[in-house]
Amino acid sequence: MAYSLPQVVHLHGNAMIQILCSSQKAATPWIVENGIFQLKDLHPFMPLNSISKLQKIYLYSITFIPITVPHVKGLPLGSETTNDVPFPLHPLIMTAMDLTKPDIEAYLRELKPNFVFYDFTCWLPALTRRLGIKSVVYCIISSGTIGYLLSPARKTLEKLRTHEAQALAAVTTMDYGSGLSFVERQLMSLSDCDIIGFKTCREIEGPYGEYIGSQFGKPVIFAGPVVPNPPKIALEKQWEKLLSKFQPKTMIFCAFGSECVLKKDQFQELVLGLELTGLPFLVALKPPMGAKTIESALPEGFQERLKGRGILHGGWVPQQLILRHRSVGYFVTHCGLGSLAEAMVSDCQLVLLPHVGDQIINARLMAKDLKIGVEVEKGDEDGVFTKHDVCKADLKTLTWMILLSNYTHWCDDF
Repeated sequence: MAYSLPQVVHLHGNAMIQILCSSQKAATPWIVENGIFQLKDLHPFMPLNSISKLQKIYLYSITFIPITVPHVKGLPLGSETTNDVPFPLHPLIMTAMDLTKPDIEAYLRELKPNFVFYDFTCWLPALTRRLGIKSVVYCIISSGTIGYLLSPARKTLEKLRTHEAQALAAVTTMDYGSGLSFVERQLMSLSDCDIIGFKTCREIEGPYGEYIGSQFGKPVIFAGPVVPNPPKIALEKQWEKLLSKFQPKTMIFCAFGSECVLKKDQFQELVLGLELTGLPFLVALKPPMGAKTIESALPEGFQERLKGRGILHGGWVPQQLILRHRSVGYFVTHCGLGSLAEAMVSDCQLVLLPHVGDQIINARLMAKDLKIGVEVEKGDEDGVFTKHDVCKADLKTLTWMILLSNYTHWCDDF
């Protein structure tokens, strides 16, 4: 989950915000003015080193405003975003972000925009109000998570497992930069803004978003989920050759995003659970803690037993293309919003294995509310899962046919 600096937008005349979309992990919204994209009016503040990376991604002409992120003691030199450092250093990134306030204010005075979009820069609404600018907090966390954890009316974390409640309480109350906790940052952002925006739709998270709006007394915009366009390129030959060996809809694909790193024992339980299903599988994960490669962390004899049926990869994979491949029928996911969006427009059954933060609430939304996924069971106190828990969840998707009709319903909404 990468933070973004504020995004400034000029809207002329009586333009109305009709649609908001975001791109990448940081909230970088687009504006539609009277039904026509006005990309020339979007001016994202961007750390210097990140501009060149994003210019390769965006196909449109967008004016990036370079911002120098001050160095904070304890951060590696050149660190600018949360993607650059491990989670324990995220508070220092937030502190560095707060130090950009004078530069942000100077640019706002010069640009005189109508709106500013932001996420973790909780000091922004007070600044924009002083300058006569409207502020929109564009939440990169699901509305279900915010409603559950941050609503002023909620006092406890009931309905969570013991280890989940403890972990979420620890993360949300820890110092998250400049002496502010995560909860304090979010509450300031939600309480002081003019508008709250979510990258979801009413059909999926409507009740949660409306609940948050009523709690904070703010209008809420549903931007729509960040649903990827159908890929225009084909799988590389090496992947196509590997996947095409298997029958349609028989393969399990397991991927946990770019930041999740499992403990070695949990990694081994995961792959052993996939082995127990008897189905072919592709595991694309980072090497677990303490291991240099994914192969070196495998259980003894695993590769010999699974030769020809299990594919393991420790680097990046074209996830969207793999999810759409005819052989892939099941997706074991960590429940990040990006991965869930890609999965919901594919034809795969979802096996949910959340790890931290909002992934936990996202999993409950998929499994309990929308009923389009099966969550892997974990120990209540320690949060540990076994190979049998993994196998049970995978096999449950084979027989729980009600999922298919629900899943098709949600895919049709996109």
